[in-house]
Amino acid sequence: MSTPSVLAPRPYNFSAGPAVLPEEVLHTAAAEMLDWHGSGMGVMEMSHRGPEFIAIYEKAVRDLRTLLAVPEHFKILFMQGGGLGENAFVPLNLSRGGVVDVVVTGGWSQKSLKEAAKYATARCAASGEAGGFTAIPDPVTWQISPDAAYLHICSNETIHGVEFHELPDLAALGADIPLVIDCSSHIASRPIDWRRVGLAFAGAQKNLGPSGLTIVIVREDLIGHALPICPSAFDYATVAKNDSMYNTPPTWGIYVAGLVFDWVLRQQEGDLTGLAAIEARNIRKAGKLYDFLDASSFYRCPVQPAARSRMNAPFFLADESRNADFLAGAKARGLLQLKGHRSVGGMRASLYNAMPEAGVDALIAYLRDFEQTSA
Repeated sequence: MSTPSVLAPRPYNFSAGPAVLPEEVLHTAAAEMLDWHGSGMGVMEMSHRGPEFIAIYEKAVRDLRTLLAVPEHFKILFMQGGGLGENAFVPLNLSRGGVVDVVVTGGWSQKSLKEAAKYATARCAASGEAGGFTAIPDPVTWQISPDAAYLHICSNETIHGVEFHELPDLAALGADIPLVIDCSSHIASRPIDWRRVGLAFAGAQKNLGPSGLTIVIVREDLIGHALPICPSAFDYATVAKNDSMYNTPPTWGIYVAGLVFDWVLRQQEGDLTGLAAIEARNIRKAGKLYDFLDASSFYRCPVQPAARSRMNAPFFLADESRNADFLAGAKARGLLQLKGHRSVGGMRASLYNAMPEAGVDALIAYLRDFEQTSA
């Protein structure tokens, strides 16, 4: 990957998705826009079956497998449809028309439960709704169906800022079923314990690349059981057999995600490299912001500390009549996209891998200044 000699300063983009990308990746993609590696073609102009794109695709798969330590008995699929699409494709492929359980911890898992009900008998195994989705129900309280085909969780709720800091061990809970995780907004921010996971999916647009690409990582024994109504292009067996090229894949998304995989693998933090370095940095970034919010009476974070997301931090001003002034002042300081999701209001700062620590420091400085001038 080429590295520009000078990186021009840019505003800090706290959008929840599509979201900030590493500046180095953007420069590389721009430099290669018209001519990828002397091929005379940009990636968006290439045949997905040509040798140039095949090389891009194969490296992306290798790098993602290395980055996330994906075991060989899992298939990596590059698909389309986003996380909402996978809410349908997962039950179409895994439910066999039977029962599926969903743990509802926020807006995205609510959608998962509703969508799964179109193709299977969908049951809510536990819900955090009574507490305003500010915590994760204790796994020992989950009502897991004995006949469930799988249990679905959203391991990081982008809207409500709730994150599983440890994946549930279903075997320890007495459930011999696969765990499905929607990890869209924290994929590649921390390791995944594949011993506990049957399938993981993620829309790329929050932490890995542009919108349009969806990544599915699925255990091989779960492939090949799609319902007859499942469209061929979304049958995991068909996608796997054709190396994600049964239909034209999202070539540009795969290319940019591949650049991001390479970028993450090369990160360093002290003696740590790759994903370990990224996780250490994310812990520090989120810790700084939450520590400031907790010490202030002007702002509040509703999420219980044990369930707070490192990637998406919702917060509210004590005087919400100042929201518009806060957002205008933030924009003037080069702090963008801090408005909370329309369903919950308030503010939200997304601290994805590509958000530099300097961006978090700049946000905290503005939070402090706004509080002082509002006193």
